[in-house]
Amino acid sequence: MATHALDRPATRRNLRLAAIRWHQLLALIGGLALLLWGGSGLLHPIIATFGPQQAVFFPPERAIDLQGARPLPETLAAAGIREARAIRVAPGPTEALLQVTTDPDQPRRWFRLADGAELPGHDRAQAVFLARHWMSLPDTPIRSVEWVDRFSPGYPAVNRLLPVWLVTFERPDNLSVHIHTETGAVAAVTNDWKSTLQHWFQWVHTWSFLPREAEWVRILLITLFVGSLFALAVTGTLMLLLIRRRVRAPGSRGWHRIAGYALALPLLMFSASGLFHLIQYGWDEPTRTLTLSPPIRLGADDFGLHQQWASITDGLAVAGVSLVEAADGTKLYRLALAPDRNGGPATPQTIRNARFDGVQPTGPALYLDARTGLPWAPGDRELALQLGERFTGVPRTAIRHAALVTRFGPAYDFRNKRLPVWRLDYGAPVNATIFVDTATGVLADRTADAAKPERWSFSMLHKWNFLFPLGRGAQNAIVSAAVLLSIGLMAGLGLSLDLERRRVRRRRSAG
Repeated sequence: MATHALDRPATRRNLRLAAIRWHQLLALIGGLALLLWGGSGLLHPIIATFGPQQAVFFPPERAIDLQGARPLPETLAAAGIREARAIRVAPGPTEALLQVTTDPDQPRRWFRLADGAELPGHDRAQAVFLARHWMSLPDTPIRSVEWVDRFSPGYPAVNRLLPVWLVTFERPDNLSVHIHTETGAVAAVTNDWKSTLQHWFQWVHTWSFLPREAEWVRILLITLFVGSLFALAVTGTLMLLLIRRRVRAPGSRGWHRIAGYALALPLLMFSASGLFHLIQYGWDEPTRTLTLSPPIRLGADDFGLHQQWASITDGLAVAGVSLVEAADGTKLYRLALAPDRNGGPATPQTIRNARFDGVQPTGPALYLDARTGLPWAPGDRELALQLGERFTGVPRTAIRHAALVTRFGPAYDFRNKRLPVWRLDYGAPVNATIFVDTATGVLADRTADAAKPERWSFSMLHKWNFLFPLGRGAQNAIVSAAVLLSIGLMAGLGLSLDLERRRVRRRRSAG
């Protein structure tokens, strides 16, 4: 019977010697890499756990009563709007208003429902109203309001939504909120403390201080550092497997070896997934995935929703109205029903958990044919399938699976800021998964099949989202503990052992 190669004494000895040699050679650069990336990586769970959060979970609520209001088609025609990318009725500071998006890169236009009068410049005022609502600061003075139409270090591409308004409150901590008025959502919340930590995270963890022209230098240097950490973890693991000790080595060496048994796997996970992420996305320019539907052509012959509003909504709590278009050109009024607000999340911690746990800030939806006023029986799923056909350009026969997504996870994470959405998994020729929001006909996200292994790796091996069932707080605590132990017992002890070995070597050379 043939002997396995690793069972041969000579092979084991050579492999053991190679592991020791490379582990010692990589000790200094790998230990420094662990200090740099482990220490800066700790900032992320600290920011997520203790950073400023929105203070209110549910969106603002205003009674929507279109009975007797000016017909929406007339309002738009009087304003010279023949087509629009998004049309919806949304809560304003004192009443429900009509919001119209004609150019996705420009401020939204707003109109009163009762008489159709346009409110010039209201998108800025809407951002202030929403910032006050989400942060529960109705009386705090506003220091500034800025239009943001590109990503930057202060508003990185991880936030996804553009354009937004940056509303800064007159407070000692400079509390600021990025508001996406298209959806009425909070895109980001920050203050001086969080901005400082984010700045250091970007500088030390991603080396953002290097100019874009030196991107290849950044990627090369980080690859060398993190690659050495990965190689250090591999060689250390081999030493644990190939070097057997009957008694524990004394002092730091013994503790370093004991820590290796517990922390070798986490180090392999962090370093390998980090390298994978860097190689996959290092050269990518920040881009916007979110895409609005093609313009909806408006006509004056649409059904007068205002005439039968009372009978249509009898017994219903309508929280929002939008005009969407199916792939065949059928225009639809989408009536969003109000969610049950009883017992909803109220504290920063419960609000944070609710966003990740899939608690819905919106209710279900009903559809009416905009021309006839009759219920559109196909419903939400059918509209999602039609939106998929529109955004991909291929028939639904290419869809392998369709499902409603009501919580964030590895495939569709919190960066997208919107739930619920429909997930459509496509085979050839698309070979990707797309996520569509039927509320305004938006493509929220798209992930190519080729990118899914890296996304899974970064989610599970780097962020440890497999701990998600334990809760966000427990997950952050466990990850932080693993990193702290790695820094102290692996980097700290390992570097001290390496320095001692270098001192002994110098003394021998001098002698």
